[in-house]
Amino acid sequence: MAPLVLLNAVGLTPRLLPHAPRLGALAAAGWMRPLHEVVPAVTCTAQATILTGRTPEEHGVVGNGWLFRDTGEIRFWQQSNRLMQAEPLYATAKRRAAERGLAFRCAKLFWWFNQGAAVDWSVTPKPWYGADGNKVFGVHGWPEGLTEGLERRLGPFPFHTFWGPMSGLPSTQWIARCAAEVVRDERPDLTLVYLPHLDYDPQRYGPAGCDLPRLVRELDDACAPLLDAVQAVGARAWVVSEYGHVDVSRPVYLNRALREAGLLTVRDGPFGETLETFHSRAFAVCDHQLAHVYIADAGDRPRVREVLAGLKGVGRVLEGGERGEVQLRHERSGEFLVLSEVDAWFAYPFWRDDRRAPDYARTIDIHRKPGYDPCELFFDPKLTLPTESPSPRENPPWVQGPITSMLTEGGACFSMKSKVRSGPCRSSASNQPPTVMTAGLMLLKYFQMERDCHT
Repeated sequence: MAPLVLLNAVGLTPRLLPHAPRLGALAAAGWMRPLHEVVPAVTCTAQATILTGRTPEEHGVVGNGWLFRDTGEIRFWQQSNRLMQAEPLYATAKRRAAERGLAFRCAKLFWWFNQGAAVDWSVTPKPWYGADGNKVFGVHGWPEGLTEGLERRLGPFPFHTFWGPMSGLPSTQWIARCAAEVVRDERPDLTLVYLPHLDYDPQRYGPAGCDLPRLVRELDDACAPLLDAVQAVGARAWVVSEYGHVDVSRPVYLNRALREAGLLTVRDGPFGETLETFHSRAFAVCDHQLAHVYIADAGDRPRVREVLAGLKGVGRVLEGGERGEVQLRHERSGEFLVLSEVDAWFAYPFWRDDRRAPDYARTIDIHRKPGYDPCELFFDPKLTLPTESPSPRENPPWVQGPITSMLTEGGACFSMKSKVRSGPCRSSASNQPPTVMTAGLMLLKYFQMERDCHT
């Protein structure tokens, strides 16, 4: 069976593919199908859908973050594989192979839900945190010694370019070279590779405000060592994208509106105001163009709906069974789901006086913030030595273009040298493009078909 390498080139859409000669050649030599996005079209939800072949209301990853109701904590960017409530494809493939007396080996490189994943090789960003609050960049992996060996050969992982004001090409280049090393040395049956380069400038400046042809060429060039390794070991390459980007121009402050209505409560203190999840009657966990609104008392729902529906930039408010329309009827979801209009996005701030903003507001602090903060991609120009990001306000003057959020143009999935061709990619119900979920089902089908050929 030919090994399979799945490249997750986030942000790559069919419209951009002509700017990527290497990746375009894969599509020309094999097949390509557009994919409909999931809702929300964000990293954790999209990746969980691809990895399980299930909808968000089945696998339970309802966003990049949500309220953990048992502890009252809002947590974003959690890495535990156990958060997925459906079996991931590498576990399914390993189990099916074992039933037939065969081996199945998988490498998971920088895909989310990496910690505790039932894979043979893993590499994921994971800093060290000191008791004094200090943070030291690092990567973590398995088996023991893997990441140390990779960094000896490739140099330290450029963590500062993976997220934050300096995020950019070096992280994707390192990941692609890392994957090439693993593919050549270990030859996994399945190698999952996450390449984030196209997720940075389109969020900083909007797709209309950045040089997308150049960025796509840079991604394509970064893939060269990995594609060389794929060819050298006789593997097949598939490429998938989680989502594309759309220009937006209007921030919507759901939490400030809920606070003005007397529904959201804060605790003031020496480090600024913090959101009180236990005593608030309603609050929003904002994630690009979707927000989960958690409501303690069902009796407050009419008032909360009135407040939210009256805000400019709010497209829809879904409650109860209505959440099933976007496949998010799950206990982790908010009592309300709020969807923005196409040119708007939801900003998380809940404070009214910027002098009382929490201390994390102007820092890169993805785990403590109760919402996604694209302002972490910027330096504050007022700082002589820029070390912090600005607090999220209405599009600040240093944002050279609108901040962008979720997908309107679907992603794509394509391959070279595939016996499967385009058939399994098609929607069985119609000629409409399949969903991102189909990519996960295709992977299972790939290994199912190959195993059947050997039995």
